[in-house]
Amino acid sequence: MNILIVEDEFEIAQLIRQTLENEAFVCHLAYDGLSALEMFGHINPDLVILDIMLPGLDGLELCTRIRGKSTIKDPYILILTARGEEIDRVIGLSTGADDYLVKPFSPRELVARTRALLRRSLRLESLPNQILETGHFSLDLDQHLANRHLEEGKVEPLDLTSLEFNLMSTLMSYPGRVWTRNQLIDKLWGNDFYGDDRVVDTHIRRLRKKIEPDAANPVFIKTVTGLGYKFEDGPL
Repeated sequence: MNILIVEDEFEIAQLIRQTLENEAFVCHLAYDGLSALEMFGHINPDLVILDIMLPGLDGLELCTRIRGKSTIKDPYILILTARGEEIDRVIGLSTGADDYLVKPFSPRELVARTRALLRRSLRLESLPNQILETGHFSLDLDQHLANRHLEEGKVEPLDLTSLEFNLMSTLMSYPGRVWTRNQLIDKLWGNDFYGDDRVVDTHIRRLRKKIEPDAANPVFIKTVTGLGYKFEDGPL
């Protein structure tokens, strides 16, 4: 699996690369945000490990731009930060990161986080061959296609990332069921998840922007106060 490492401190970048290549991962290095963005389009990484403090284009902006790209793969993103304050973690997750690691970190922890993220990728690719349908949506789990059904039989394709697609399929599979954040993490990320459970809120928010008529007042993915989220859909 390909890993893009974005770190402007040469010694740290080389340490990360050596640590992961010793575990048989294929690594690519970029030392600034703009170079990383260009490299990203060529290598289609499975995982991006990036520092927040980067020259030219900082890690948070780079994370936002990666998440805004339409790519075959929807890579996992692990943010590195020298600061441990909660605000940094919250901002990082809100831009689309899946996990964070606070410097200084041990090589063992880096490998553990990396393996956990990439195991999730393999898990999410193992989808059954079937189609899910509700009044307004259909998902082809084999072809990985999502559609919104409109009036008069019209169909509108939905441009969902891999994670958004799997989140949508999980919710659609059990209409009306309330999913807690921890249940969604176990389902989509696995029980070896290290990060903050608010990553679920970030991806729910991004998915709502793509499927809801008004993301601020959702009618399909509803928040159940104090519990989590549920999906509801009636006929057209």
